[in-house]
Amino acid sequence: MLKNIFKYPNEAGTDEAGRGCLAGPVTAGAIILPKGFSNKILNDSKQLSESKRAFLRPILEEEAISFSVCHVFENEIDSINILNASILAMHRALDKLAQVPSFIIVDGNRFKPYPSVGHECIIKGDGKFMSIAAASVLAKTHRDEYMNKIHEEFPMYNWKKNKGYPTKEHRQAIREHGLTKYHRKSFRQLPEQLTLDI
Repeated sequence: MLKNIFKYPNEAGTDEAGRGCLAGPVTAGAIILPKGFSNKILNDSKQLSESKRAFLRPILEEEAISFSVCHVFENEIDSINILNASILAMHRALDKLAQVPSFIIVDGNRFKPYPSVGHECIIKGDGKFMSIAAASVLAKTHRDEYMNKIHEEFPMYNWKKNKGYPTKEHRQAIREHGLTKYHRKSFRQLPEQLTLDI
């Protein structure tokens, strides 16, 4: 059973999606849930089916005190590395909240201090606290929506299905068709290659 709050009312949960992908943005969600919010389906987005995430998203967006989602795209990921890009996405999502949170809880073990607001990193926090789980659902659904859209431009990579993750099918498409503008050039795209000629 997920807990409603970690320390304080009006604390924001934040999480990211797409960190391990070869293509597309890393996307962060941030959300402040009302005191007493409860939902029996809500869980870490990775534990939920696509249909359950789609069902939850409008509920979370409707009932949140405030929420936001932010993409950090490939060029910036390549410029500052994926860890920094993930933290930057979370900071930007927090920046866009309509209300300054009382505290920030972050999934994982790495974060950089956010101005004027305390934070705590929680390992597997998306399976422990509602606001982190909710942020993970928002990040995942918004990112999947974006990947479905760019799939139409480059259908041979089947991003509609793999969402940019390094599946065998995705890597085979890279071998056959090369890289697109949406691929992260700093990532090791193919296991047998240390560098790609681009």
